Amino acid sequence: MSNYLSPELLESFSADFDADRANKVARDAVMTNGLNKSCLNNDVRRHTTHTFSLTLKQGSVTNQKASGRCWLFAAMNVMRARIIKKWNLKDFELSQNYMLFWDKLEKSNYFLENILDTLAEPTGSRLLDFLLRDPVGDGGQWDMMANLVNKYGVVPKEAMPETAVSSATREMCRVVTELLRTDAVVLRRKAAEGADRAALTGEKEGMLRDIYRVLVICLGEPPRTVDFEVRDKDDNFIRDRGLTPQEFFKKYVDMDLGDYISLINAPTADKPYYRRFTVKMLGNVREGSPVCYLNLPSEELKAAAIAQMQDGEPVWFGCDVGARAQRDTGLLDLDCYDFENTLNIRLSMTKAERLDYGQSMMTHAMVFQGVNLDDDGKPTRWRVENSWGDEPGQKGYYVMSDAWFDEYMYQVVVNKKYLTPEQLAALETPVIELAPWDPMGSLAGR
Repeated sequence: MSNYLSPELLESFSADFDADRANKVARDAVMTNGLNKSCLNNDVRRHTTHTFSLTLKQGSVTNQKASGRCWLFAAMNVMRARIIKKWNLKDFELSQNYMLFWDKLEKSNYFLENILDTLAEPTGSRLLDFLLRDPVGDGGQWDMMANLVNKYGVVPKEAMPETAVSSATREMCRVVTELLRTDAVVLRRKAAEGADRAALTGEKEGMLRDIYRVLVICLGEPPRTVDFEVRDKDDNFIRDRGLTPQEFFKKYVDMDLGDYISLINAPTADKPYYRRFTVKMLGNVREGSPVCYLNLPSEELKAAAIAQMQDGEPVWFGCDVGARAQRDTGLLDLDCYDFENTLNIRLSMTKAERLDYGQSMMTHAMVFQGVNLDDDGKPTRWRVENSWGDEPGQKGYYVMSDAWFDEYMYQVVVNKKYLTPEQLAALETPVIELAPWDPMGSLAGR
């Protein structure tokens, strides 16, 4: 057999294609309508309903627009649900722009500190290339959000509303990324010239001053105090003035983030169940708590999420949203598209293999707002609150099949009171550190 694409081999490919009438039918359909539309399985749409045995109530669907802030939107959606319920409100939003500002500034400091920690790395090393790849991207993790909230609190959306840049972050991220890479060049050059760590830290402070100025110009300056003024469903007026963001979070969200645990399902050989994991150099707030996960079987993630929703609280989760998904109808289902029959191919990787070979990872964060349980109490489908506006799905809500959960769900965050004794014991095991480029270090940013 030839080790290159010979003319004879190419001719046999063409002959094989022409010999099967189905290939020509598929070609004409796909070339005219596109791959996904041609492979669409309409039976899934007809057999899927947006009715659930357990449904939580929420305010209006939010819209992150042209930004990768899904992890922040999902977290703010979990938190605002507590405010809406406690204060009998029809609707309410927390400022996602406020969180974005502090995340960008903290990520900038985190990046520059990592540069200072890796001055001995040669240019072109895998680690340095990784650090330089996306130093201030929009994506993030639950623990990164918790660090921001613990340090800076939260504010109502009116206190720091969206801007043209917060709703379309690419241009700002491009400029800040170039600025940070320029700063990395300066720090490494000065270190090579003999500057000590104290002198380099002084240089870094000036660099962060520039970043702060850019962020204020693009996003506005974060408020130091805020007012809470709303009318509840009974038209009662509520007013509370002069709160710091930390005071507002403590009084109105009233949520101990330290009680919430990130559960993951990563069935790869290097990640045993009932063990904790962290990822080297993954974070935003330098002095904050590290990102940490507890790896469990998929069924145990489901049980914890259901238990929390049965107590009336929504669940933050991270998944691979682009896999087997119909955006317009809001369906996350393994049978959404019939690629195998249309293209006459076989797609057979396991979840572990998809992680190991780079086919899948967490890309997006959303919120569970309900679940459908069968007569035996087993989930059949999940109600998903997204942050892409109210046009996709059913007014912004998606339906996830339980089989899709098993294959493309990677993380749920629940209060530790919903964990079993075995799971709680696993929280006491030593933390295993993963490489910076491990797939479980991926950030939700779609």
